[in-house]
Amino acid sequence: MPRERPYKALLQLAAPLYVAQMAMVASGLIDTLMAGHLSTLDLAALGVASSLQTTITMVVASLLMALPVLIAHHAGAGDMPGIGREIAQGLSWVVLLSLLAISLLWHPATWVGLAHLPARLNGKVISYLHASAWGVPATLLLRLFMGLFSGLSRPRPVMLVNLIYLALKPAFNLLCMRGLGQGAAGCALAAALDAWLLCAGALFWLLRQSDLAPLWRSWRPALPDAAGMKDILHIGLPIALTFIADLTAFTLMALLIARLGPIAAAAHQIAANLVVLAYMWPMAVGTASTLLIGQALGSADAHAARRYALQALRLALFCALPVSLGLALLATRIAAFYSPDPQVQALASRLIMAVALYHLADAVQVVAVSALRGYQHTIIPMLIYTLGLWGLGLGGGYMLGLSDRLLPHLGAIGFWIAAVFSLGSVAISMLYELRRISRRTQARSSELS
Repeated sequence: MPRERPYKALLQLAAPLYVAQMAMVASGLIDTLMAGHLSTLDLAALGVASSLQTTITMVVASLLMALPVLIAHHAGAGDMPGIGREIAQGLSWVVLLSLLAISLLWHPATWVGLAHLPARLNGKVISYLHASAWGVPATLLLRLFMGLFSGLSRPRPVMLVNLIYLALKPAFNLLCMRGLGQGAAGCALAAALDAWLLCAGALFWLLRQSDLAPLWRSWRPALPDAAGMKDILHIGLPIALTFIADLTAFTLMALLIARLGPIAAAAHQIAANLVVLAYMWPMAVGTASTLLIGQALGSADAHAARRYALQALRLALFCALPVSLGLALLATRIAAFYSPDPQVQALASRLIMAVALYHLADAVQVVAVSALRGYQHTIIPMLIYTLGLWGLGLGGGYMLGLSDRLLPHLGAIGFWIAAVFSLGSVAISMLYELRRISRRTQARSSELS
């Protein structure tokens, strides 16, 4: 295998994934910018509410991440009826998961109460969560659509859906936020309208694909069965639990920072949005490494699997270094771009400096955990996430940000200092685990050969 080939293979897979992911993240950027220029209160509400809504939606949707793997298996065997069965199971899961997510979004008092929000901010957060509930079924249906084409190794429809969603979002935001006077909640209502429109378009397009006609002829609606549930849970549950550890820690961080007032909540939303923007490329590289490592191991080439893991880490870190440097050097200008409020700008500039360090650790850990998924090693990474992000990250953030037990409380910057140290610890632990598993797999392969 030529030396440059692992990089080429990673880039060929990561690039379309990155475009699709960035289109979705860019819609969040649009929301943040439009809410920030509407009012500081709307930006703060968006920060708190979107963290809650993302956590709930992503946790339930993460179970559906098993479907591309299962569909790919059937596609490789030319088993169209098998793909139809997985879609039928997926639709049943969409119904069940939608009911769960809508219930949580429509009754958010327990979660929102953790933030002790002022009355006006609390009302805007509740309105946003209620509006977002309308879009949950459409969002999960789109996940199913994208899972089907990812499993069939056809990324173009996935990119197209995300790009159309992005193109429509500003106009829908303007209509709902200003035209209907919904403020921050208009972002959620616009997302729901966008998702339902795309669902209708995706269904129309799917039914016109002649090469998928055997799939629709063999498809039958079905309730979740024991075998189908076991397959999805076996693959999706560890991923879902990892998402829970990651997202809930970040969500609770936003809720606790919101106790410090609208200025702190708004500044944190800016920092969090930058984290997500920067995260997308390492995540795409990590997802590509999962597939390539799995393929290499399937062909009994443990040496190639380990090389893919190392090359993915190098590629992600090589790209993360200039991003972190840019964030550090341009922190003040970036903060001013997001908000005209001088107080928000001052605090956001300090938080962006922490984001610059956070991103380096984030790039390493996401590739390492993705590579471990390629090795089908998920339990220990899940435990590392939980202990690192909840214990050192959230617990340490509370001690530094809101408590005077260690130091005079540092406010929002205290939470971000703890987040940097916790994610750094997670990254080091994941690297050690990846090194151990890859070497063990390679040694076993050598013994068998």
